[in-house]
Amino acid sequence: MRRCQNCGTDNLDTARYCDECGTMLVADIESGHPPPSGDSVVEAASRAGKTLAGSGRGRRAEKESSVSSPRARLMVARGVSAGHEFPLSGTEWLIGRWDPEQGIFPDVDLDPVDPEVTVSRRHARIWYQNGHYLIEDLGSTNGTFINRGRRLTPGRRYVIRDGDEIIVGKTFLKFIVE
Repeated sequence: MRRCQNCGTDNLDTARYCDECGTMLVADIESGHPPPSGDSVVEAASRAGKTLAGSGRGRRAEKESSVSSPRARLMVARGVSAGHEFPLSGTEWLIGRWDPEQGIFPDVDLDPVDPEVTVSRRHARIWYQNGHYLIEDLGSTNGTFINRGRRLTPGRRYVIRDGDEIIVGKTFLKFIVE
């Protein structure tokens, strides 16, 4: 089991994110758990220290207090909800469907715009890191696509740019950098 450094919840050894609060699980050097895909132990530990620093409110507090963070948005591009926007401020955003029973509260909640329920509860995650926006599919059922290309490999990060079309399940989104 991997214990979340933010809320203390025990998660499966294979989990990358906490089932309770959604925080990225960091490598536990003593137990030998590997760091999240593509990160070194130092990078993961450094990020965890940044997430847990300050008021102790975790990732949400970091996002809310980030004054110099980038600003972007996702806009629904098709369907009855076309034009609906999700502002992105901070440095990390979970895309999915809201589920209070399982404690899942995504930053980009597509539940109201996904009538066919093709978006997973924890579908994808977007980061702003080193001047680039990155997206990662979190092992979703119906996949994540950029500009109608191949389905993204779960766990691998891909660069996204202003104007890119992101498809999660059957929901078409346009990524806009402000």
